[in-house]
Amino acid sequence: MPTKVPITVAHGDGIGPEIMDATLHILKEGGAALDIETIEIGEKVYLAGNSAGIEPSSWESLRRTKVFLKAPITTPQGGGFKSLNVTCRKALGLFANVRPCVSYHPYVKTKHPTMDVVIVRENEEDLYAGIEYQISENVVQCLKLFSRPGCEKIVRYAFEYARTNGRKKVTCFTKDNIMKMTDGLFHKIFDEIAAEYGDLENEHWIVDIGAAKLADTPEAFDVVVMPNLYGDILSDVAAQIAGSVGLAGSANIGEHGAMFEAIHGSAPRRAGQNLANPSGLFLGSVLMLVHIGQADVAARVHNAWLKTIENGIHTYDMFKEGISKQKVGTKEFAQAVVAHLGQKPEKLKPAAYSTAERKPVPTGTLRHGATIDLVGIDIYVDWPEANPNSLGEKLSALAGDGLSLLMMSNRGVKVWPDGMAETYCTDSFRCRFMAAGGAPVSQEQTLAQVGRVMAAGISVAKTEMLRNYDGKQGFSLAQGQ
Repeated sequence: MPTKVPITVAHGDGIGPEIMDATLHILKEGGAALDIETIEIGEKVYLAGNSAGIEPSSWESLRRTKVFLKAPITTPQGGGFKSLNVTCRKALGLFANVRPCVSYHPYVKTKHPTMDVVIVRENEEDLYAGIEYQISENVVQCLKLFSRPGCEKIVRYAFEYARTNGRKKVTCFTKDNIMKMTDGLFHKIFDEIAAEYGDLENEHWIVDIGAAKLADTPEAFDVVVMPNLYGDILSDVAAQIAGSVGLAGSANIGEHGAMFEAIHGSAPRRAGQNLANPSGLFLGSVLMLVHIGQADVAARVHNAWLKTIENGIHTYDMFKEGISKQKVGTKEFAQAVVAHLGQKPEKLKPAAYSTAERKPVPTGTLRHGATIDLVGIDIYVDWPEANPNSLGEKLSALAGDGLSLLMMSNRGVKVWPDGMAETYCTDSFRCRFMAAGGAPVSQEQTLAQVGRVMAAGISVAKTEMLRNYDGKQGFSLAQGQ
């Protein structure tokens, strides 16, 4: 008898307990060797006063088993409640979100009957770092953070996933024609790593036209790797155009653990009615079985599920006159899958998973040793007049100690000197002070400049040091500069 693998299970909220019970029933009957530890997460924990939605003892279980099968939860609206999904992904270092988006034509309605795309989304960085500030009465800011190690890990994971799973091509989506430093780094690292995988095709699309192409012709893509925000949006889009978000499961993979889940929510209105389709969570559990080395069981239960779908045994959300043959509830659907164990689909593509030894999860490399030169400072100020010329005149007179006011921007657009009268300005200005010719300056010079601005009664919201790395400019120009 195979050794049981310890996993942590959370039944969640809303329809969560029902679809988890159905999923675990299929796994048990399919021969999965699991040693299950159950934890409580979600709404009950939130409402008991824990804003994280998870107790310390539950973290202990997750860190011990390193495998988390999680049903959907409800996050209360308002207050200081944090998304438990985001918390788990970041706290446990689950940097890769993997979402297979497959059509099941003709049993599930879709305009793309041959769609089979895997979205690999970076999970920890980008705007989802959640670092935000209000920098004036009228302007708020969110910081978009990319790191070289973060980009390296997710891109290499995408190529390794493609190679291991017999895929032919990896595509990268970014917006580096606009965000040349952040998205530009992601694209650059994609090109560097792609060169190591000569057996796989690679390509890059600007995310807007790439998204349009994905929605119109998903058959043109195979594995698509993206930064966090684009990946979040487009993995849902891809799942929906494949047939339904309700049928999609996902894996969250890290160096020290993994979490598996459905991508849909807790649907409290459907709770307790034996109606919910457990397929999203079940397909997430199939990914879990592959992850823990039970690929044979994964193929066995997945093929039974495919055969059930093919035989027209569907829950209410899938039921379609002329295609479906029997409408069943949550429990009955799981029982039907169990009844089909040992069978394979005839029209849908049978599932097959590699039993090859898993390679280590990629890790990124921190670089050190660059020559760093401080060359100036951006000072963000409140200026209620919203008049760049009056502010520019005042700040120019305050420049000193080898620094001068080079330019000012408003919402990223240069508005001084020689700004255009048509440019709309808010009350938040970025004011760039540098030495002549971009010569290096000292930290004391930049801090003294901040002091002069503040001493003049101008409100400083934040500052950003301007640095060059190995002689290469480490900051962007303003639009129009």
